[in-house]
Amino acid sequence: MTLTLRKLLKATAFAACCVAIGAQAQAPANWPGSSNIKVIVPFTAGGASDVLTRMLAERLQGKLGGNWVVENRTGAGGNIGMEAVKAAAPDGTTISSATIGTLSINQFLFAKLNYDPAKDFEYVSKIWENCNALVVAPKNPARNVAEFLDWARKQPKGVNYGSAGIGTTPHLAGELFRAVTGIQAVHVPFRGAAQSMPALMAGDTDFAIDNIASYTPLIKAGRVKALAVTCPERWPTMPEVPTMAEAGVKDFIITSWGAFVLPKGTPAAITNAMSAAIADLAKDPTLREKYLETGAILKPTTPRETAEFAERERVKWKEVVRISGAKME
Repeated sequence: MTLTLRKLLKATAFAACCVAIGAQAQAPANWPGSSNIKVIVPFTAGGASDVLTRMLAERLQGKLGGNWVVENRTGAGGNIGMEAVKAAAPDGTTISSATIGTLSINQFLFAKLNYDPAKDFEYVSKIWENCNALVVAPKNPARNVAEFLDWARKQPKGVNYGSAGIGTTPHLAGELFRAVTGIQAVHVPFRGAAQSMPALMAGDTDFAIDNIASYTPLIKAGRVKALAVTCPERWPTMPEVPTMAEAGVKDFIITSWGAFVLPKGTPAAITNAMSAAIADLAKDPTLREKYLETGAILKPTTPRETAEFAERERVKWKEVVRISGAKME
């Protein structure tokens, strides 16, 4: 692994361990009032981002007032939804439930992006983080990461790993794992998780580094084996599975995350009030438990912390995309 990549990973590990502090602000007297607040999710209904956003939007409506409506605006890896928010009026009535992909990866992945994630939005708060797991086929002889790497290096043609498609975080995480460990590994892209997960269970692919929420039922049922998680600490619902660091792969922290952003020019009073409301709601143990059941942890941050976090993530993922060679039109 190059020195540059090692430094990037260490910086990411540090960022992931930072403690967020909620913003302190009062909502403007006339916001949101009786306004319709549209929260655009750039992905399909029923996915993790959609479910987590709807849970929070319902609570925000109760806390701040207004009529909060979640709208799925899909396409181009989330870019279409982000473009819609960029073009909206900066009055606090249109929000993007953005993700690691739309804020920190897509600008390096797509040949053309019609928005600038750093310049075209006002950052509100990080909402959630979830973890990935290194999983292998149930018949694989490895019982831990060290044994898997030893097994992989003995395969004459190397090994392969599956993902839900080129440019997805499971694809990029697999490429990073290959680069960090030095194993010979080939990416096998599928049309989605509905195809990639059965391939791993059947042993058609050798490993995956994918969303822990998606794979938890399969892990619990013994249909795949979890060798490690990619978060900085053991995952609460799977405490028996070690972190990558504990398993011997240092500085390998990969978390997926979501954040709220508003159109550029939205008044700071609105941005800060929304951020403070999210931080306050995140103290509710019932909501935190609901998020954990869905496979995520509530991680509120101030507007400044959110923007700085997204920028640190861009530095890392720019290098990972370069390593992968992935490109999207």
